[in-house]
Amino acid sequence: MALFITFEGGDGCGKSTQANELVERLRKQKKWKVIPIEEPGGTLLGKMLREWLRGRERSLTRLPEEGTQFALLETMNNHSIPDILLHAAAPRAELLAFTIARSQLVEDVIIPNLVNNNVVVCTRYTDSTTAYQGYGRGLDLSLVKIANEIATKGIKPNLTILLDLAPDEALARRWGAKANIDDHFEEQVVDKLDFHQRVRQGYLELAEQEPERWLVIDATLSQDVISDKIWQRVSKLLPR
Repeated sequence: MALFITFEGGDGCGKSTQANELVERLRKQKKWKVIPIEEPGGTLLGKMLREWLRGRERSLTRLPEEGTQFALLETMNNHSIPDILLHAAAPRAELLAFTIARSQLVEDVIIPNLVNNNVVVCTRYTDSTTAYQGYGRGLDLSLVKIANEIATKGIKPNLTILLDLAPDEALARRWGAKANIDDHFEEQVVDKLDFHQRVRQGYLELAEQEPERWLVIDATLSQDVISDKIWQRVSKLLPR
């Protein structure tokens, strides 16, 4: 039985927690091989991109205004060139970086496991790219769609679970009480809040366009309640 399930949502909504819970529930059935993956990741190329995304200085690194980029690259060793290029990524470059990593993941992990009738549970997939690079970063949605189609060969999830959480609530989970959130952030963080609001709106619009594929859950509910709601939907996709 081939089954492809993805988890989506903004930062701090609990995607990884719920994905892991679902994987464990499926494995307890002892009927299917379950493959958990997380984007970007699952391949060496994806892990490299993931490490870059986790870098604290990512958004602060810029190429110098004086001199050409080629002159700058001549002073670097081969190991630092890819890192610098990604740190200075424009929105389209960012889109292509995710597309390359996803293409490798689809080719090496997702397709082979689906062909072997395994269950693939993936945290983030094409909808993340549409929400973040399309709605959030303002790239043309038709361009994002083309990039996603190239990367995935048309492979779509059987079910996409959206853990919906307001951006200010997500930031409060990480930074403290919601009532004091404005005291903790400078203008740069407020800009990020606007960005994540656009991302959330993008997710909701995507879910509205394909209601048969999406399960939207209020991420403020307890973990157990969310887990049960997910299992109720997933169990309907499993063979009797």
